[in-house]
Amino acid sequence: MLRVERIMGAETEFGISRPGNPHANPMRDSARVVDAYAGPRGLRSSQSFWDFETESPLADARGFLLNVADAHASQLTHLPQAEPEAQYLANVVLTNGARLYVDHAHPEYSSPETLTPRDVVRWDRAGDLVALAAVEALAAGDEPVNLYKNNTDSKGASYGAHENYLVDRAIEFDAIVAGITPFFVTRQILCGAGRVGIGVNGETAGYQISSRADFFEAEVGLETTLRRPIVNTRDEPHADPTLYRRLHVILGDATLAEPATLVRFGTTSLVLGLIESGQVPALELADPLDSLWTVSHDLDLTARLPLADGSTMTALEIQQVYLDAARAAAGDSPDADTAEVLSEWQRFIDALARDPRELADSVDWVAKLVLLEQYRTRENLPWDHPKLALIDVQYHDVRPAKGLFHRLESTGRIRRITDPAEVAQAVDTPPEDTRAWLRGRVVERFTDALVSASWDSLVLSAGGEALIRVPMRYPLKGTKALVEDRIAASETPADLLAALGVTRLGTTAPRDSSEV
Repeated sequence: MLRVERIMGAETEFGISRPGNPHANPMRDSARVVDAYAGPRGLRSSQSFWDFETESPLADARGFLLNVADAHASQLTHLPQAEPEAQYLANVVLTNGARLYVDHAHPEYSSPETLTPRDVVRWDRAGDLVALAAVEALAAGDEPVNLYKNNTDSKGASYGAHENYLVDRAIEFDAIVAGITPFFVTRQILCGAGRVGIGVNGETAGYQISSRADFFEAEVGLETTLRRPIVNTRDEPHADPTLYRRLHVILGDATLAEPATLVRFGTTSLVLGLIESGQVPALELADPLDSLWTVSHDLDLTARLPLADGSTMTALEIQQVYLDAARAAAGDSPDADTAEVLSEWQRFIDALARDPRELADSVDWVAKLVLLEQYRTRENLPWDHPKLALIDVQYHDVRPAKGLFHRLESTGRIRRITDPAEVAQAVDTPPEDTRAWLRGRVVERFTDALVSASWDSLVLSAGGEALIRVPMRYPLKGTKALVEDRIAASETPADLLAALGVTRLGTTAPRDSSEV
């Protein structure tokens, strides 16, 4: 029976600006953002804190390893010293199990591993509060910065809002590409962030559904900043590679509206479940890239996309086919999380078919379009007027008093599905049902002894020269139920290592402690 539950998480690169200084160094300011949050909380922030030893960004799911000499510098994320301004590559792991760091010229919040779409929403929203806290801290000094949860700067630059999903390693990657591509191309109608301007540089006046669609140039590929592909092939599971592959999704927009975030992750998880179970619809677009751009530019949602068999379908029709398959595979009595996603998916499709403006309370591209149309009508402005580009950016400001999204949400014009108190708690508390619990609690209890960390390991100092790596290859281990008592009973790092089953304290390669 199809279920929405799986290991997943969000990555958000925030747009950054220095008020009054458009020529400020964004890498330096991004490092200042990380330090402004980490410093007052006693968290270690440095280039070397993140453990790059287990990372393999040049491994390609199609079965080869890209040579370092052939890779673009932006792909060498496991070699931070290759970055031209490496001194600004701050890294910190938060007590909620998330990572806050400098990714090229942007501060990035990578959420902890979660199991349900609602938990993705909660810990993704916690990242917005982390960003806000950093902005507020820097506002008290001489060099304030502003952060925006968006994906383009209205000046031709795009940056990421990535998603991660663990998938059964037994599934051939080609099957994932075939099953997911039509869904990805059309998913933007459910969760696009919207953008003023058509084309990479906004050279054509107008408005479109996705903020990033125009920046994609390939169907499948390893790159993330050049020749961006619809399906990314990075084979870096951050888990046992014999069991899992990680689908690293770079196609989506950063969503502020919580219903859209829930649908973005929930529908994708269900489609991956259809692929894993061999029940995914057999659809093939004749030209996925052209269709991606067409859908983004089609505000009426009526454009017919050519299929490989010579027929045509609209984006709404393709989404309905996927939804019908998911509903059938979920059975008559799906669990509550799966049922919620199926219900919201249908609600979105039905409302978009009637009048997209019905989803102004749930989907960012619609909410922003309604706002911009009201302003355009009142001021009699063409789509290429600079004021509209400013409103576009201002929608995504993380400051509640400045961000137009936050003002709409606070007045009830955009639905909120999380409890603000629970989101505030998620800033400091990790999810209980994944290995993020162990990572976050170690950061909280043993910060001084934590030498470095990654998604699938922790390196602790047990005193003297000994550095002990704690493997965490299994995302469903290290949970609250499995390790809370052990952590609570540990007074020292050595106690914790013994409690976790890492007993060879004199080595740097202890036995696998995944049994915790």
